[in-house]
Amino acid sequence: MDEGKMDENEWVYHGEGNKSLVVAHAQRCVVLRFLKFHPNRNKASEEILQHLQNIVDFSKNVMKQFFGENYVHSGEVVQLPLDFVKQLCLKIQSERPESRCDKDLDTLSGYAMCLPNLTRLQTYHFVEHRPILCVEIKPKCGFIPFSSDVTQELKRKVCRYCMHQHLKVATGKWKQISKYCPLDLYSGNKQRMHFALKSLLQEAQNNLKIFKNGELIYGGKEARDSVADWSELAYHLKPFFFPSNGLASGPHCTRAVIRELVHVLTRVLLTSTDKSRLGTWRAVPNTQGPRACEASPFSRQLRCQGKNPPEHSGLPKGCLLYKTLQVQMLDMLDIDGLYPLYSRVERYLQDFPEQRKTLQIDGPYNESFYQKLLDLSTEDDGTLAYALTKVQQYRVAMTAKDCSIMITLSPCLQDESPGQRAVVPSSKSRLAFSVSVLDLDLKPYESIPHQYTLDGKIVSYYLKAVRAKDAAAVPPRFTGNEDCTLVLHKV
Repeated sequence: MDEGKMDENEWVYHGEGNKSLVVAHAQRCVVLRFLKFHPNRNKASEEILQHLQNIVDFSKNVMKQFFGENYVHSGEVVQLPLDFVKQLCLKIQSERPESRCDKDLDTLSGYAMCLPNLTRLQTYHFVEHRPILCVEIKPKCGFIPFSSDVTQELKRKVCRYCMHQHLKVATGKWKQISKYCPLDLYSGNKQRMHFALKSLLQEAQNNLKIFKNGELIYGGKEARDSVADWSELAYHLKPFFFPSNGLASGPHCTRAVIRELVHVLTRVLLTSTDKSRLGTWRAVPNTQGPRACEASPFSRQLRCQGKNPPEHSGLPKGCLLYKTLQVQMLDMLDIDGLYPLYSRVERYLQDFPEQRKTLQIDGPYNESFYQKLLDLSTEDDGTLAYALTKVQQYRVAMTAKDCSIMITLSPCLQDESPGQRAVVPSSKSRLAFSVSVLDLDLKPYESIPHQYTLDGKIVSYYLKAVRAKDAAAVPPRFTGNEDCTLVLHKV
């Protein structure tokens, strides 16, 4: 990239989260990621540079080690002309969602991250002139806590995601509870995975987005009429999954196209595209913890029918879902067991604040930081070192619980040989695909108290919702002190 010849008209708004905003180049497969701040909170340029460099280092030296070379794209920090950044900020302002405009794009430092555009196939630097579909899935936490430190028995039966849905609906974030349960997706069982992916498509919330040729076409907003949304989605998907039944339109065509998408996504998620030496690394034995969530609609439906849940197939060790789950399982103590250890580190830092750098709380995220994460002991010897290791492992695990998986698909030409590109068959043709992992910024050390409070609130709301449901299911009975009037009608 030639930073000296930057034209804001070559860049388009791509999306944003709470902490950063992304723009994509119209012709090249690259994006720029800028940090965002509240209007009255301007940071020094050196501080922003260090923050961005920490993100790159953590991705390169830690997450790439866990996930593998092919799945992680670390990018690099670039310095851009301030004029370009200011003009770009003005150009995209009207496209930003109103709910995100409480923070402004950083226009003062000139620093940003340059990364590959993961909504495109990762084998070409320039945009290809063929349809490209990208599905972004935020799978969330795929296991139920197995730690002896868990204080609420409910947490051993119901997964965090299913419980959290009740709090989100109660606080108005979402209108209805999703049928998606992460444990179904991580099961490796195709029947459960199909159900999970269909549930995400029905109620995407912010856990699923679909891009076509780099533009968002589905998800990322409050659901409207799911039938109309699916019909519109099927229209976009037909170039990739034209139904084998030959129908060109109508509800049967829509269902056939969606079903084909779900089958292809499942197949890709169970495929390994990275043969890294760390593919067999495991945080904990796979046998720990229950393999199904009691709140999953899939599991509930089977229980109502008196059927046993389908066999837990497990995930192939090289696939990205397996690797994601293993990193998540670095949270071996749950927040209940972790919080006292965080408090131990906090007490030490209050007495010796100058030690924060030595303890690598804010970096550097180098090889030595990574090596300490591999200590999987759970015997507390009362030391600061033990507490710090568990705190850092928890932060990495929380990062993996909130990451996104990007699956990019593009039809192969009839006479095209796959070459180095991974290919998955579909009913219409073969599809070249690439799989990547995104959103790998290390979760802040300071967020641990919030996570502890939030965890208690999630459990509390779920218990309240379950009690209300149970009470509604019991028919009302007269109590002894209530008046009862018998009315007789003349026949």
